[in-house]
Amino acid sequence: MNTKNLAYIALFTAVIAVAAWIHFPLGGIPFTLQTLGICLTAGLLGWKRGLIATTAYLLLGLVGVPVFAGFTGGVGVLLSPTGGYLVGFLPLALVSGIAGEKFAKKKGAKPKIFLGLFMGLGVLLCYTFGTVWFIIFSGQESVSTGFFSALTLCVLPYIPLDTIKVVLAVLLTVKIQKYIKP
Repeated sequence: MNTKNLAYIALFTAVIAVAAWIHFPLGGIPFTLQTLGICLTAGLLGWKRGLIATTAYLLLGLVGVPVFAGFTGGVGVLLSPTGGYLVGFLPLALVSGIAGEKFAKKKGAKPKIFLGLFMGLGVLLCYTFGTVWFIIFSGQESVSTGFFSALTLCVLPYIPLDTIKVVLAVLLTVKIQKYIKP
């Protein structure tokens, strides 16, 4: 790991944090730009550096640095019913990073479509982790949440917004990638 890689990782860890701070309440989970930040980070840096940047972001939040939505941090955020969406950022970064390495530098519409599909798959994995976590952890509170209730509360309202974020991440990744040196 050289200085340039460490600088990219630090910079994009900060990008994810800033993206988390841009949030709007929407049901049980705030709408943030975190998924955009992670897709962009991994799409530009590749799966290894993207996963390291995402892990660094999560570890900063875990130790209490207020990098999560609403300027929050700490173990309590991760252990809350919505903490699984944070854990879901890891497979999102992995899949988006693999796609970035494979498709971001190629010309034409087809690579952009595949990049978007892979990032969409990453978001789906994030939804899966988060929804299962939400069901398990909300069951420990006073009211248990079933699968369809969790989908209605935590996933369905976010699909159109996350689709827009994936499209933006693809466009930005393709546009910016020529400035990111391996």
